[in-house]
Amino acid sequence: MTKDTTAGSAATPSLQLPPTQARAARNRLARAQGQLAAVIRALDEGGDCRHVLTQLAACSRALDRAGITLLSAGMEQCYLSDSSEAAKAELEKLFLSFV
Repeated sequence: MTKDTTAGSAATPSLQLPPTQARAARNRLARAQGQLAAVIRALDEGGDCRHVLTQLAACSRALDRAGITLLSAGMEQCYLSDSSEAAKAELEKLFLSFV
């Protein structure tokens, strides 16, 4: 992940995951991408509703797991070193976006 340079936010350090964690997160995201493609394809082709819902649920779980991995790494790297009230508020907002 690169530094955030969007307007209104301070630059944060890049996200550096250990190789095994990065590979696991990337694999989950790639799996979710494939499952989402299957959902779209099934919708376009009038696929079985059970298949569509199963693939959508699997995609959601894969995204959730990748998100938790990235969120925990981001919390550790980006926010634990900054104990300001603004950083705490931003961390809480990000965390709540996952629940």
